[in-house]
Parts: sequence; C-alpha cells; structure tokens
Amino acid sequence: MKLAFSTLGVPGTALSDVVRLAAEHGYHGVELRTHPEEPVHTGLGRAERAAVADEFKAAGVEILALAGYVDVAAPGDDAPVLAEIGELLELARDLGAPYVRVFPGGGTGQSPEEADAVAARRLGTAAEYATDAGVRVLLETHDSHRTGADAIRILGPVGHGQVGAVWDVMHTWLGGEEPSETFAALSPHLGYVQVKDIASADDTAPLPLGAGVLPLAECVDVLAREGWDGWLCWEYEKRWYEDAAPLPALLGPGHDHLARLLNDSV
Repeated sequence: MKLAFSTLGVPGTALSDVVRLAAEHGYHGVELRTHPEEPVHTGLGRAERAAVADEFKAAGVEILALAGYVDVAAPGDDAPVLAEIGELLELARDLGAPYVRVFPGGGTGQSPEEADAVAARRLGTAAEYATDAGVRVLLETHDSHRTGADAIRILGPVGHGQVGAVWDVMHTWLGGEEPSETFAALSPHLGYVQVKDIASADDTAPLPLGAGVLPLAECVDVLAREGWDGWLCWEYEKRWYEDAAPLPALLGPGHDHLARLLNDSV
C-alpha cells in the first residue's frame, strides 16, 4: 500500500513545503485540500496548474486526490452541484490527480430515500464528466452517510466505474460499523482509505496515529487480508482544531506507525 497525508493537517502551507515534507518523511503522495484559502483551488489558471503538477512530479510525489467540498445529496438544484464537480474534475485532470473527493451532505428535511436518490442522480451525471476527464469521483463516508452501508445505497444505483468511495475510518467507527463490514460494502468501489486517530467519540480532535481509539490495525489487517493494495491517507484535521499539535513533527512517527501496521499485517 502507498502512504499519503492530507494538507488539511498543514492549512495554508506553501506547496513547496508540502512537497518537501512528503519527500522527507517517505510519503508517496498528498491529498490536496481544494479550497479558495489554500494554494490549490479551481480558480488557478492554466500556467499555475502546470507549475503545480511540475513541482510534484520533480519531487517524485504524487497528487493523490483533490479534497473538494461538494455535497452531492444536498437539497436544491442539480446544476450548481454538477458545475462544481465539473470544475474539480478539470482541475484534477490538469494536475494529474486520479481522484476527486465529494461529501454526501444530505440536508435536514430530507428522508434518507430522498437524499440517496438525489446523490445517485447527480453522481450518475457526473460520471460522464469524470469519464471524459479520466478522473474518478469518490464519495466519502461522512455526515449523512457515514458508514459503508450508507454509502452503498448511493453507489449501488450509480453503478459506474468512475464513481467510487473514500473510506474515512473515523466516520465508519462512529457509525458503529466494523472494518470488515465496511470493506465488504465498499470494496467494489474503494478508491482510497483515510486514516486518523481520536481520543473518543466525544473528543474527535486529531491525535498522533496510534495514540487514540480508532481500529487502525484492524482496518489495515482487513485490507491486507483481502489483497487490497491502494492508498492509506492520513487526514489530520488541524484546520478545525487549532490546539492540536502541529503535523510536520508528527509525519515521521506517523509514517513509521503505518509502516509497522502494514508489516505486521503481512
């Protein structure tokens, strides 16, 4: 498996420093938080996009995914949602990133059936754009659809190879789903896995990997046992928790922890 980290852990950090941190600590790739306050966003011009792609390529670090903030199940018109997905797909294509992350984001006042249907309809349409761009749209296990069983209610009806899933291990754990159950639900659709650690269900501030309660070893064991050979991406949510320890000093130990889990699972 390949290892990556998310720039959510180093908000606002210059890309040159992100690339350096990845290379220095042995990470194969980076998930880029794609937001106007970050160095990479959909407003970049063509020359800027080419410069970003070149910087990562020169360092031998891959851009794993663009972590967007589209809520595909949210109430309202389809057009703005599809337009935002389209912009993310174009940016991913230009940067050479294989994946774009989206959220479910089902809203209050919706029944689960309505949220499922809205998200499936939009992702079915987005699959056509994704095919043209050569990029996959991945639905994260999050918010209104935090487990694999929830996500598959959307992904099953879509049934398209360019639409898949991101397994966020915290949300499936919070949803009471065992790692083996999550993998069974998502395995035909799985793009990559987001790993992290927290103190408890009531305290989700980010901790160093291995310092909390999330079943990371069990997740890695399930993936290895099933022969899955994709990406593990450390999503350290420093952006939302200012008091959390800075990520750069944790990257080396975090890499070593994941490497031990992978070695022990063989």
